[in-house]
Amino acid sequence: MSTPFRCLLLALTVPVLAACQPADPPDDASPAAPPQAGPVEAASSDAAESIAYPATGTVAVVDTYHGVEVADPYRWLEQDVRESDDVAAWVAAQNEVTDAYLDTLAAREYFTDRLQALWDYERFGSPVERGGTYFFTRNDGLQDQSVLYAADGLDAEPRVLIDPNRWSDDGTVSLAHWVPSPDGRFVAYGIQDGGSDWRTWRVLDVASGEVLDDELNWLKFTSVAWRPDGSGFYYSRYPAPESGAEFQSLNLDQKVYFHALGDVQADDALIHERPDQPEWGFQTAVSHDGRYLVITVFHGTDNRYRVAYKDLEDPAAEVVTLIDEFAHDYSFISHRDGEFLFFTNDDAPRYRVVAIALNEPATRREIIPESEHVMQGAADVGGRLAASYLVDAKSALRVFELDGTPVGEVELPGIGSLGGFSGKPTSNEAFFSFSSFNRPPTLYRYDVATGERSAWRSAEVDFDPEAYTVRQVFYRSADGTRVPMFIAHRRDVTPDGTTPTLLYGYGGFNISLTPSFAVQNLAWMEAGGVYAMANLRGGGEYGREWHQAGTRTTKQNVFDDFIAAAEYLVDEGITSPEHLGIYGRSNGGLLVGATINQRPELFAAALPAVGVLDMLRFNQFTAGRFWVDDYGTPDNAEEFRALHAYSPVHNVAAGRDYPAVLITTADTDDRVVPSHSFKYAAALQAVDTGTAPTLIRIETRAGHGAGTPVSMLVDLYADQWAFLAEHTGLTPRRAMR
Repeated sequence: MSTPFRCLLLALTVPVLAACQPADPPDDASPAAPPQAGPVEAASSDAAESIAYPATGTVAVVDTYHGVEVADPYRWLEQDVRESDDVAAWVAAQNEVTDAYLDTLAAREYFTDRLQALWDYERFGSPVERGGTYFFTRNDGLQDQSVLYAADGLDAEPRVLIDPNRWSDDGTVSLAHWVPSPDGRFVAYGIQDGGSDWRTWRVLDVASGEVLDDELNWLKFTSVAWRPDGSGFYYSRYPAPESGAEFQSLNLDQKVYFHALGDVQADDALIHERPDQPEWGFQTAVSHDGRYLVITVFHGTDNRYRVAYKDLEDPAAEVVTLIDEFAHDYSFISHRDGEFLFFTNDDAPRYRVVAIALNEPATRREIIPESEHVMQGAADVGGRLAASYLVDAKSALRVFELDGTPVGEVELPGIGSLGGFSGKPTSNEAFFSFSSFNRPPTLYRYDVATGERSAWRSAEVDFDPEAYTVRQVFYRSADGTRVPMFIAHRRDVTPDGTTPTLLYGYGGFNISLTPSFAVQNLAWMEAGGVYAMANLRGGGEYGREWHQAGTRTTKQNVFDDFIAAAEYLVDEGITSPEHLGIYGRSNGGLLVGATINQRPELFAAALPAVGVLDMLRFNQFTAGRFWVDDYGTPDNAEEFRALHAYSPVHNVAAGRDYPAVLITTADTDDRVVPSHSFKYAAALQAVDTGTAPTLIRIETRAGHGAGTPVSMLVDLYADQWAFLAEHTGLTPRRAMR
């Protein structure tokens, strides 16, 4: 499937849009039998009332936006922790207080043990075949990072190509990307250090295992596109940032280069640039026949792209613009007989597939028309088109001839998520993964010509999927909009209005949440909790209108949808405010922060993770400038009023009882810089929000989420779930071994 470029600009955790999923499917497992052998006693909540928060200094900074004066007393916390002794001291003091509190929670040890046990299962990424060699990732269970393997046949004995677990003692250096050359002789791969978005790319000789001297630096929001002869590849990069600004650079002036194997980066050929448009970014692809370099131009996170191309058979050919405005999604699929095939929402809010003849670029020939369900992506495989759809946030896979004639629907195992789809126009063989809340990931081999589907690798997890129930419900938001939500729990748990419940949401950037397998969620359900996931406006579950209804000046709809989901869980007798916790990451961290500011009495606990929390300064750092597509900008008077009205940092409801809050962030997060979380924690701790704790957990040597080692994930979720258990009344029981 064509990967949406917004996936390169956003940070997500499971569940995520199938087309955004990494090579390794999301992990998780959970035993089926009701846990036995006695309860774990809850810690005393008296500890919360005796917390002495570190003192946070203030500065006299006032900004004026469209005639409105806005104080920013914690501006000093925006300094990079690596560059400021004051910020570093504040971080250390906050972590000391948080660790002391978490140490009092008996459930912390329980969740640490269970998460480590549940994560310990073999898992694979979807295979990619090049030149007769199959490449795939594998994790034996508790390896911090998955290992890249190669095999001379699908069922041949694999050999290790790249083991990132050898790159660092703490497991924080990861294999972020890998792209085999068309003939399978080489693998270009991206290295991620400490969770940063910056990547260093190297090249491996597959036969010898030798790492070549080639090294490319300062790559971000890009992959690579090999020339068909394997002589080199195209890529995009930013200029090197100033020393000390690596984690706060605004990422301007990206350019397209060609790297010939054996050359130093300084000699790479400049292929395309737009110095008059420093905010534009570029993604590259080479058509499967090697004829064209396709350059997709992005400006923000909205799926609105310009498209250009270059004829690689003509050394003198210039870059030609095909789509000349940022109006619609045009994601390149393949080249066929002088036409480019695109996945697009042009004249189709729920997407379709069209062909554009290069000699007649103004004409769109429709191949697969828009349907009542949202198309998520399409791939040219074996001379047919495979298209994935969302049917009320559940995955479906349909196959068409190249002229759009329907062939049929690929049978999927149930309610769940399709991901990792890979294949080639020249081969009938394709692979995809499928998972759900109660179904561990299975990788399938699909024959496009015969329609035969067979399991290639299935996760062997010690739990019974039938011991868990997954259902979908629909509820009404404040304005009457019908919103879907999934609810999952153990079958032997009967929600009775007091059942501890975790509600998750995202609601932004056209990202669709679908049911997927995650260790942490099943650990929560195994312990006796209910897990709920709401498909809020701002996402992509129902197409362009659904997305736009939760953006810019309509962002409040997202918070209303989330609040209505919580009210549904209470009104239906599943849980109560005293037993309800909420969780969200990144844009979902914003969701949680804004929601508890507006309705603090509705929740017992809240986990805003790596959140965008200062809505008046978000566009001043790193990737934040891209997000104005969804959030708007404080430079616009109307959008400023909307942003200021819900910005978590600026709307702490002093004098009202807040839920228990555990904010999480990381010092190497250069996607959503940690000052968002620092300033929100300082604002909450500075005023009367009741007796429940307001804590912040700041990870070191970690970023926004991608590349986080398994050992760190175990510790993180153990802390978060123990905190939730303490404040929602969940008393986990030890499972029998």
